[in-house]
Amino acid sequence: MIRLDNIGKQHGQQILFVEASAQLNRGEKIGLVGPNGAGKTTLFRMVMQREHPDEGQVSVDRGVTIGYFDQDVGEMSGMSAVAATMDGAGPVSEVAAELKQLEAAMADPERMDEMDKLIERFGVVQGRYEELGGYALEGKAREILAGLGFTLEMMDGDVGALSGGWKMRVALARILLMRPDVMLLDEPSNHLDIESLIWLENFLKGYEGALLMTSHDREFMNRVISKIIEIDGGTLTTYSGNYDFYEKQRAQLERQQQAQFERQQAMLAKELKFIERFKARASHAAQVQSRVKKLEKIEKVEPPKRRQTLVFDFQPPPRSGDDVAKLERVVKGYGKRRIYSGLDFLVRRGERWCVMGVNGAGKSTLLKLIAGESHPDDGAVSVGSSVKMGYFAQHAMEVLKGELTVFESLVERFPRASQGSLRALAGCFGFSGDEVEKKCRVLSGGEKARLVLAQMLYDPPNFLVLDEPTNHLDMATKQMLITALANYEGTMLFVSHDRHFLAALSNRVLELTPEGVHQYGGGYTEYVSRTGQEAPGLRN
Repeated sequence: MIRLDNIGKQHGQQILFVEASAQLNRGEKIGLVGPNGAGKTTLFRMVMQREHPDEGQVSVDRGVTIGYFDQDVGEMSGMSAVAATMDGAGPVSEVAAELKQLEAAMADPERMDEMDKLIERFGVVQGRYEELGGYALEGKAREILAGLGFTLEMMDGDVGALSGGWKMRVALARILLMRPDVMLLDEPSNHLDIESLIWLENFLKGYEGALLMTSHDREFMNRVISKIIEIDGGTLTTYSGNYDFYEKQRAQLERQQQAQFERQQAMLAKELKFIERFKARASHAAQVQSRVKKLEKIEKVEPPKRRQTLVFDFQPPPRSGDDVAKLERVVKGYGKRRIYSGLDFLVRRGERWCVMGVNGAGKSTLLKLIAGESHPDDGAVSVGSSVKMGYFAQHAMEVLKGELTVFESLVERFPRASQGSLRALAGCFGFSGDEVEKKCRVLSGGEKARLVLAQMLYDPPNFLVLDEPTNHLDMATKQMLITALANYEGTMLFVSHDRHFLAALSNRVLELTPEGVHQYGGGYTEYVSRTGQEAPGLRN
């Protein structure tokens, strides 16, 4: 359906692709992976003909429809979320727009003399609309929006009033409603809560078309895709299997290539030693010449490309008291809406609580109450003795000083630390070389999150309160964070929609539901096993 044949592409001084080839066949579900800046979005744009390769060819079979979701959703306003979703549903939305124009024209007294022609055209367009399933379209649009977490009020409200994250969901809903032959999805799992993520997972599993997508959510990739295309050093390599299988395959191929490289290097060293030893002897001239010619013909084995592995080691945090945080008979509401009525909750030293609940259940509110960012309407919130808290919230990224560089931000926070240790810290969080000189105002969401986490974890608190710390993080940084936090000796309370993160780090679950608050011993994996569901909003 889609083929990339020996493509070459360069942006300024950066070479993205060199004689790279790959293809997407009918019904295949492929994950596109590679480090940030490797060219994933550029590849999508070339398939969509928004960019063109410098060399080679990108070809799409005649008549194939493509739906492309990216992070740039543009301006949306002046219509409901349902209307905005239907507006982008491909040919059927164009037919719907003409139907609307014809209805307006037939109701216009000044066009009475055209009525016969208008009625005739209306009949043709209406037939086409019915043929395309137009009358079922609104129901399907509402079903998709509900799956992505929209309430009825949000569906019917002005899409312009929604936040950027919810507008992203409308843009995604458009593509899903369109059901094209091929979907290109660039980070569709961003901005989704766990319930919406699992709904999307199931939708894509049942989708019969071809899929090419990127995602920083390992579990999502594992469940949806069955093939990987990796961008690495300008080449495209295809692997069979899901993301976990790809990682194992790649590691095995790297070990084999390293072994081949080492064997060849040993053989070359031996041959060169012989040549060097006997090149001056006439009696060995023929042998030396033969070996020189042999070496000239040998195809050199390259060592495997070394990927940068991010590693961050915590300094041991100071020990806290046994009772780290306590909520007693806490009441909290916003306006007429009551979030908690008499909530009791105790966090003890060494516990790692993940907080589960649907949108609006009060997950972030709980973290804010404990962090002192919000106060209860009634009841008491207390933090134990010797507790040093680190609180990561989404708005924490907004307090970075735009005029400072990444390195200057670290120096300002830790003025007594050595430059070497701060550069090492920046490197652990993905800021290497000249990247430490980037101004904070030009950082992406992921880069800001990494910088805030670096500032928080360098001089570690003994109680981490984390609200969606993995949003915007790529897989390598996310894995580094999981590995570091697995060895962390303090106490944790966190919210996350990343199931890999939840399973790896929690040893307690606090579930917030309309029916009440439930506490589970054991981590997220045990919670799933006991409840039979991966999130509270999925329970029957």
